Amino acid sequence: MSSRTRLRVALAALATLASGAIAPFPSPAAQADPAATTHLTGNLSDGATWIAEVPDRWNGTLLLFSHGFGPTVAKDAPSDAVRTELLAEGYAMAGSSYDPRGSMWAMNSAERDQFATLDAVTAKIGTPRRTLAVGQSMGGLVNAQIARDGAGRVDGALGLCGLVAGGTDLDNYQLDAEYTIARLLLPGQDVRLVRFGSADDAAATAKKLTDAVTAAQTTPQGRARVALAAAFLNLPAWAPGKDRPAPTDWAGQEEQQYTWFAQGILSFVEGGRYAVEQSVGGNNSWNRGVDYTRLLAGSVHAPQVRALYRTAGLDLRADLTSLAQGASIAADPAAVRTAQRTSSAGQGLGVPLLDVHTIADNLVPVEQERQFGDRVRRAGNGAMLRQAYVERQGHCTFTTAETVAALHALEHRVTTGHWDDAATPAALQRSATALGLDGAAYVPYRPARLTVGRGRPENTASH
Repeated sequence: MSSRTRLRVALAALATLASGAIAPFPSPAAQADPAATTHLTGNLSDGATWIAEVPDRWNGTLLLFSHGFGPTVAKDAPSDAVRTELLAEGYAMAGSSYDPRGSMWAMNSAERDQFATLDAVTAKIGTPRRTLAVGQSMGGLVNAQIARDGAGRVDGALGLCGLVAGGTDLDNYQLDAEYTIARLLLPGQDVRLVRFGSADDAAATAKKLTDAVTAAQTTPQGRARVALAAAFLNLPAWAPGKDRPAPTDWAGQEEQQYTWFAQGILSFVEGGRYAVEQSVGGNNSWNRGVDYTRLLAGSVHAPQVRALYRTAGLDLRADLTSLAQGASIAADPAAVRTAQRTSSAGQGLGVPLLDVHTIADNLVPVEQERQFGDRVRRAGNGAMLRQAYVERQGHCTFTTAETVAALHALEHRVTTGHWDDAATPAALQRSATALGLDGAAYVPYRPARLTVGRGRPENTASH
């Protein structure tokens, strides 16, 4: 830390003791080192930690970053490269770990801890000219909650690959895929799909299901059933390192969906389910009463599944009927209520929100944006929301340029009070390319509907 920076921190502490606030950004006359940054950290009442970085040439905007699913460690940016670029542009950044004593699905504490972090940071650096929330993956759900509840505390929000459909929709469509694999590829076997007693139980289920998919991939009949499970998982048919299959290349699409399975997606799914169940106090998903014929009919992948079943000589109707007849898993009502309270968003927006998503996201399917957008519009806040899409495979695989351009588009909305054309694909692409960083691939796109058809959960628990 430079001597000038140390002096600023000391003066900040004295000023805070004297008056509870300090100047929110350096005087224009200050000749600060453009690379110098003050690093701050602290603890919250629930044991969470927070970090913040304030460049000496702070532009007055504070970014409140919500990190994704994983270890409860404080982060203040989606990547090191994004942090470097934004600090160079003069943004201050902050973020919390969330409560480290709970589940990695930290939705019980995340929004609260983020607002507490905002209070702690501003007590040290002063009130920003502007505060923008940014969230990634699970943190995108936290970010949507902040956008819903944060009017007067934040001015706008940027979501990146956000899990915005919420925890119960997530667990339900994942359950449909897991159940399809278990019933059709492991008939007669006892495969635990919910209410895991430990992380090891979840891992054992993931291995059993993945092994079944691997074995099934060797036959036309097995590949057809893998495609059916992939459809229920909302799994994209475009994998990393592959050319995008043609719209009617059904076999090629299934092969790339299998690539996601072979890369271990079910380990992430089952580990995530265990963490969600820890967080909400039980199983918040169900398939009792689900009409799997109707569910498939609503999937963008239905034509592919039907074609592969015909090629394999399998009776699709019989498999869908079998799924419906065997569906016996019911939710724990208290867990559903807790998930609704802690792990959902979309009831409305208090500040403008720009969501950005890759179109072939294996972990948080882009169809979640359609589900979320419909909820926001039903709440009457559609004018506050913009959604933009990047033509790329994978989860949160944005370039630095794409992320920074999206932030600039959000700032335009906050400054002017209007989105204008700043968040259109063409404008975002021009803005990202002009940064001269690492390229961009914004495209016009409209997601399909999320395949997750559900009514109200049954009240009787069953394994």
